[in-house]
This record gives sequence, C-alpha cells and structure tokens, in this order.
Amino acid sequence: MLALMAPSASSVRQAVRVDDVERNVLGGPLQECGVEPLTGFFRDGCCRTGPEDLGSHTICAVVTAEFLEHQRSIGNDLSTPAPMYRFPGLVPGDRWCVTARNWLRAHQDDAASHVVLAATNERVLELVPLGVLRRYAVDVPDDLTGFDDPF
Repeated sequence: MLALMAPSASSVRQAVRVDDVERNVLGGPLQECGVEPLTGFFRDGCCRTGPEDLGSHTICAVVTAEFLEHQRSIGNDLSTPAPMYRFPGLVPGDRWCVTARNWLRAHQDDAASHVVLAATNERVLELVPLGVLRRYAVDVPDDLTGFDDPF
C-alpha cells in the first residue's frame, strides 16, 4: 500500500520558507535529492519534512532493484505508478525521498539502498544513526572530522 498524500499549496509554501532552512545529516543546508522523477513529500525535489509528513520522508535514497523488491514485500510498492499522488513509479538508479522507518527496516533486512547524505534531512537522525547512513553513502565528504559516530 502506497502511503502518499498530495500536499496543499499552502503547505508547500510553508515548507520552503527561506527563514526555515532545513539541514542535512552533515550539518549543512539540505541539498536537492532529485527532480527526475520529482521527489519529496512536498514534491519540491528535497527531502523536507513537516508535521503533515507522517511517514518522515527524510532519506534521499538511490534505489536499487533489491531495495524496490524489499519495499514491495513489506507493502510499500515504489515501482508502480500512482498518478493521483504525482508518483511515477521508480526504477533502479532513481533518487527518491523514502521514509526513515522503511529504509531502516530495509537496512535491518540487508536490503538498504544507497544514501545521499547531503540531501538526507537531519531529522532522520532521530531514528537512524549517522554511522549507519554513512555505510550506504554515495557522497562521503573528504573530511569526516567531527562525524565520529559509535554506531
């Protein structure tokens, strides 16, 4: 079952206010995750979140066939298009803002996707340790000073 809700125009405007810059897991400004297909709970290309994002679509994943199959097996079909939610269906290699809980479950089941740290929202750290995310990173910074994570 695909758990997506189309946000209202006012919630999109609220989510991208200039004075509310969301941060990534590395502490910098949240970078764009993907526009082909257009991702994000607010369909603005970023893994922004807010109170209406009940699933916490905060991880910028580069999906793999294994990850997509895992998601389908747990009832989260990310491959089948759902036009009513502006969801095109994903193919391996697409970047997509996925929910923290489903990504963590994939990690626990040895099926996690790659992660773009600069485009992954810091709010995910409430559930997934940075050290775990780094294992799947495709954009590891040269200087990891200050990122010592015991997990």
